[in-house]
Amino acid sequence: MLLALATAAGGASAQEVVDRIVAKVESDIILMSDVQQLARYQTFLDGKPQSDAEILDRLIDQWIVRSEASVARFPQPSEEEINRSIERLKRSFSSPEEYEARKAQSAMSDEQIRKFVTAQLYLSNYLDSRFRPVIQIDEKAIEEFYKTRVVPRAESRGQTPPPLDNARDFIQEALVQKAVNEQADRWLKESRTRVRVEILLNEKVQ
Repeated sequence: MLLALATAAGGASAQEVVDRIVAKVESDIILMSDVQQLARYQTFLDGKPQSDAEILDRLIDQWIVRSEASVARFPQPSEEEINRSIERLKRSFSSPEEYEARKAQSAMSDEQIRKFVTAQLYLSNYLDSRFRPVIQIDEKAIEEFYKTRVVPRAESRGQTPPPLDNARDFIQEALVQKAVNEQADRWLKESRTRVRVEILLNEKVQ
C-alpha cells in the first residue's frame, strides 16, 4: 500500500537548482530530490508519475510509518525476501524487454530499484504486522467475494470458475490485505493530526 525515495532530467534552468526543502516533518526535512526520485520510480512502475503534491503527501505518510517502525525496532526485510519481490516486479511487466525499456525511460538503475523495493517491503511488512493480527474475515464475506469477483471474472474470460474451496485461501488473503490497507489509511489520517508538518512545495526558490 504505501511507501519511498537525483533529480529529474530537464533543461538547463531545471539543473540550476541543486535541491531545496519542500516539507518539514517534525525535525526532519523532505527535499525536492526525494519527490523527483519517487516520480522516476512511479514512471518506471506505471509509465507516469503522480503530481508533485501527491508524491509529497505519500512521502509524508511514509515518514510516519517509517518513524513508528523504527521506534518499534522493526527488522529490515531479508535479502531473500527482497530478491523474491524484485522477481515478482519483473514478472509484472509483459516481457523482459518492456522491463528494460521502462528502466531506460525512467533512468532507473538496478541499484535504485532495489532500494525502492527494500523500502516498500519494510513499510508494508510493518503495516501488515501491526494490523493483520486484529483482522477477522467471516465466511459470509468470503462467499460474497467469490460470487461478485471470482465467478464474474472467470466467466468474462470464458473460463469455468474454480470451486469455492479451491479459491478460499486466495479470497481470504485478498480480504485481509484490503482490511489491512483500510486500517492503515485510517491510522495514517489520525497520525497526520498529531505530526507537525510544514509544506513548502510551492514556495518560490530565491
